[in-house]
Amino acid sequence: MAFITANWNPLGDAFYRKTELYEMFWSLRDGLRDSLVAAAPYGGPIALLREPLRRSPSTRPQLEIYSASGASITSFPWKSGPVVYLGWSVNDELLCVQEDGTVLIYDLFGSFKRHFSMGQEVVQSQVLEAKVFHSPYGTGVAIVTGSSRFTLATNIEDLKLRRLPEVAGLQGRPSCWAVLTQDRQTKVLVSSGPELYVLDNTSCTAVYPPGLSPQAGSIVHMSVSFSYKYLALFTETGRLWTGLSNLQERLSEVDTKQAATPKQMVWCRRPRSQQPSVVLMWDRLLLVVGSCNDTIQFPLEDQSVLVGELDGVRIIGSSSHELLQEVPLVCQDIFKIASMAPGALLLEAHREYEKSSQKADEYLREIKEQNVLGDAVRQCVEAAAHEYDPDTQKALMRAASFGKCFLTEFSPDQFVTTCRELRVLNAVRESSVGMPLTHTQFKQMTLQVLIDRLVYRQFYPLAIEVCRYLKIPDYQGVSRVLKHWASCKVQQKDLTDEAIARAVCAKVGDSPGVSYSDIAAKAYECGRPELAIKLLDFEARSGEQVPLLLKMKRSQLALSKAVESGDTDLVYTVVTYLKNEMNRGDFFMTLRNQPVALSLYRQFCKLQEPQTLKDLYNQDDDHQELGNFYVTSSYRDKRLEGRLAQLQSAVDEYNKAKNDFAAKATEEEMRLLRFQRKLDDEKGAGLLGLSLQATMEALMSLGLHKQAEQLYRDFRVPDKRYWWLKLKSLAEKEQWEELEKFSKSKKSPIGYLAFVEVCMKNNNRHEAKKYVSKVTPEQKVKAHLAVGDLEGAADAAIERRNEAEMGAVLSRCSASDRLLMDKLNRARVAAAKK
Repeated sequence: MAFITANWNPLGDAFYRKTELYEMFWSLRDGLRDSLVAAAPYGGPIALLREPLRRSPSTRPQLEIYSASGASITSFPWKSGPVVYLGWSVNDELLCVQEDGTVLIYDLFGSFKRHFSMGQEVVQSQVLEAKVFHSPYGTGVAIVTGSSRFTLATNIEDLKLRRLPEVAGLQGRPSCWAVLTQDRQTKVLVSSGPELYVLDNTSCTAVYPPGLSPQAGSIVHMSVSFSYKYLALFTETGRLWTGLSNLQERLSEVDTKQAATPKQMVWCRRPRSQQPSVVLMWDRLLLVVGSCNDTIQFPLEDQSVLVGELDGVRIIGSSSHELLQEVPLVCQDIFKIASMAPGALLLEAHREYEKSSQKADEYLREIKEQNVLGDAVRQCVEAAAHEYDPDTQKALMRAASFGKCFLTEFSPDQFVTTCRELRVLNAVRESSVGMPLTHTQFKQMTLQVLIDRLVYRQFYPLAIEVCRYLKIPDYQGVSRVLKHWASCKVQQKDLTDEAIARAVCAKVGDSPGVSYSDIAAKAYECGRPELAIKLLDFEARSGEQVPLLLKMKRSQLALSKAVESGDTDLVYTVVTYLKNEMNRGDFFMTLRNQPVALSLYRQFCKLQEPQTLKDLYNQDDDHQELGNFYVTSSYRDKRLEGRLAQLQSAVDEYNKAKNDFAAKATEEEMRLLRFQRKLDDEKGAGLLGLSLQATMEALMSLGLHKQAEQLYRDFRVPDKRYWWLKLKSLAEKEQWEELEKFSKSKKSPIGYLAFVEVCMKNNNRHEAKKYVSKVTPEQKVKAHLAVGDLEGAADAAIERRNEAEMGAVLSRCSASDRLLMDKLNRARVAAAKK
């Protein structure tokens, strides 16, 4: 703690410090010389390609990928063309730009993903230089060709090449150039001798940096800040100009007193920076130049590479990996010598407290008197977040915890959150993981992206521990990690399908948000269909199983799963797919083995494809259903001949099915149709298509009683039905004489109460009374009541001594029927005594 400021270097009003992140694991024989090196931002991986332009087929260059701590991730011989540039995408994919304009994309583990070309004309003119940049649209690639033309692709995921306008007078390689992203528009800034040009989609515009000395000479190097907001220009006379990237304002111009062109030039600034600077690197010198005209020099022992970050610059050497950054203001306030900031006093108070010194109370009193104890706690917490050394973090957080004890109304949220975040950051900073994230970078990156990166690098146990420690919901945390783990597990070729399936099931279990069908799909993509089927057995949702099974051409299994699900829509989906994919015979045979699917398909065919339904019955020799089909079809045929033909086919099928009743019923339907047609032709009765009963009713209403009687005899219509039909017909037509004759023709099978009721229904009391006398004794009371004869009803009830019937008559009596009521009551009493 006493030596925290030992590596601080003043630059204007601010301080800069260089912190060692790692001693590199790698062992590079020739260091970083003659190599293309690309390091991804946010503590990302490092790619190294030695002698990238070597063309000898006997000795190929080696492409190596390391973590930020120098731990080897993968290595493979480069078998493609000469490489001009290496860069990393926002998704940690490695982009290799070749001389012929082809861009090859590899994942972190060296697996080839895809490639694209920067244009056909590039093949002839070759790529001289290239840059990979990040814009609001994603990862982009910019190249300059041998014909001095620039081509841009602002998003490699949605490739649209833009060829920028020609730069007047530019021959060959430009002095220097950079990609600018302003207002969601990507431009190129080009230096050609003393001239500076901005290229956009349509024009090439000459620009002039404001305030640049006329004696500065040609611009030989330029650099854009991490946020694309600031620009630095280095001239041949060693002057460094800094300003806004839109070239509207100058920040400073400093004479570096270095005439040689730097190998690299990178901005070093942090959010709310007090003293932004530019870091320039030569073979043996690292120079930090601030806008205040001050500089800091660091000697370099070996070849190094600078990597611009959001809040500093990483310096990667052959033996070490360091971070150069401006010391945050809160850290300056606490650790500066003789600082009287609240945080500094609280830290000192805690030190004294640990020594059991009374000075702790003096420091605390001083803080309390100024009423800044809350500020002191917050300063210590914030400073701890910016420190890289765990011991310093602990000292600051313990001081904050100590000060918090003397506050009654202080929210612990910031303290707790920072504690958790520091534990996560310290875990990922471990050299075995190799992600040297600062707290500022972590907040910009977000926790979700950090977990994604851990998962992408296959640090699954650590990712799961982070999710559980930070209590991230399963579907966003643990489940997502397990899903990615399982997708990688199915690609392991040294394990059997059974072993992988058991391992995946044991680890994933019923984790929410993990779909076994997604894992199975990955297995199928890797050429392991049997493993995919085993994994699908663990999928609880049939709707997720079926689409993949269909894709795998496992139609029988897909149909079985759909039927087991009980989801008719899913069954229909599979059946429709099979119908389109299979020939008709195989399709029908497949359905025959699945009765539920066959039944559902038949229901569909009844509504949509009746002819297909007929073919199904034919294939199954289902004569009963074929007969039903022909009967149903006959009703859709408007022509009598067609209908009769369909019905005859139905009779034949019913006979084959040995269904005598259905065959006879169908034959009688045919006889009825012929009878109806004959009457239609003779009388114009319009009977065709009516049922037997409706036909008889129509005949009787037309007065064709003989024909109705003929139907009655021919079709053996029950007597009761016939008498009812004729009774209603004669009554409705008010043919009372015919009705009386009909009643006397023979004994009525429906009784005579029906005659009474039908006559009353047709409002003829006179005719109704004629039949009351013929009614049986049991129905006499009802008949008298139907015609409104209360006295007759009372006499009949008394004669039968039926108490219920007497009660029914009484209920119909009114106050004026007093005598009749007395008579009935006396009869009821007499019946009760007996």
